[in-house]
Parts: sequence; structure tokens; C-alpha cells
Amino acid sequence: MDDPETQFDIDHVEHSVGGFGGHAFRRLTHVSMSLVPVLYYTRGEDIAGFFSLTLPELVSYVFFAVLAIEVVRLRFGIVIVGQREYESKQISAFAWGAFAVCLALLVTGMEPFASGTGIKAGMYGFPLIFGLTFVDPIMGEIKRIKHDLKMAIVVGMATSYIVWVGCSFWLGTPLWVCILLAPLTVLGELPPVRYIDDNATMIMFPLAGLLLLSPFL
Repeated sequence: MDDPETQFDIDHVEHSVGGFGGHAFRRLTHVSMSLVPVLYYTRGEDIAGFFSLTLPELVSYVFFAVLAIEVVRLRFGIVIVGQREYESKQISAFAWGAFAVCLALLVTGMEPFASGTGIKAGMYGFPLIFGLTFVDPIMGEIKRIKHDLKMAIVVGMATSYIVWVGCSFWLGTPLWVCILLAPLTVLGELPPVRYIDDNATMIMFPLAGLLLLSPFL
């Protein structure tokens, strides 16, 4: 039998600390992560400079801080409002998401991806992270409310293409890259894996594709 947390049609409200309010808080937190690349590409250097760090160092320190908090949380089995009950015994979705976001920022800050300046430097970071912050909640709610995986995939695919192609017009992300990688964002939401949250795979799948395409950029 599948574990409850890996079934696509589970009502996660019932398994969230705080019930529907906790679930709504989780979704709000998820969407608010879209501010991360905005701050990173517009104010990142200033923030890093305040702590006398380089931008990559700041990203790594942020992840190490999240990791330390996660170790303490797991040690004492703590779950907070919005988290799911089973996260008391495994790495949380937030920690997985933080890992993937930090990885995306670090990788896309390297050659040949770092070809722009300012906000244009996020031509790959923005769609990778926006894919997670917008596509995942939409697909999750369709699966929760409609219990329809096919509908979730179709709507998720449309949303992912809006994100990726939108970034092509906004930031100059190569259109052919967007066409190839948008489906990988959706694919990252599908595997019913118990211990690796889709907050990680929805970034890591297209990021892996981007790395494979890097010789052609």
C-alpha cells in the first residue's frame, strides 16, 4: 500500500498542522519564495556586502543555517504550523526547497549561465525558481480538490510554459531552452517519492536539463 503522503489525491489539509489555516499558510509561504530571486538579483550584492560576504558565500551560509535548523527540528521531532505530520521524522519540504533554490542560484551564477547583469543575470534562475513557487501550488490544489492528475498535469504544463516563455520575453532566456525545460518542471512534481520532496525535484529536474544543455548556450 502507498504511504498516505505519496498518494496524489490525498487531502493534505487533514495532514497539515493547523488544518486548513496551516495549509493556507504553507501555500502562502510557498508562493512568497518567488521573492527570493527578486531580492537576489536586485539587492543580493548589497545584502552580501553588509555581511562582508560574496554573493555565493551568502547563498551557502543561508543554506547551512537552514540545514542546522533542520537538524535540530528533526532531533526533537518538531513540526510547526503548515508542516505535515510526517515531516517530524523526515527532511521537510521547506528544507528541500531551500536546498534546490540555493543550488539553482549557485549554478546559474556560473559560466556559461551568468551572461547578464542585474536582474538580467536571472534569465535562468528566475524560471527555475518561479516554476517551483507557482506551478507546484497550482498542481497541488487541483490534485487536492479535483482528484484529477491529468487536469493537474495539463494546467501545470500551461503554467510552466507561461513562466518559462514569460521569462524569455522579460529576461531574454533562450526560447528553445524554455520550450525544452518547461515540461521538466512539471515532471519534477510527479514522482511519488517519500523522502525527496517535489520542492527539490521541481527545480533539480530542469536544472539538470539546463546543465546538459550548457555546451550549446
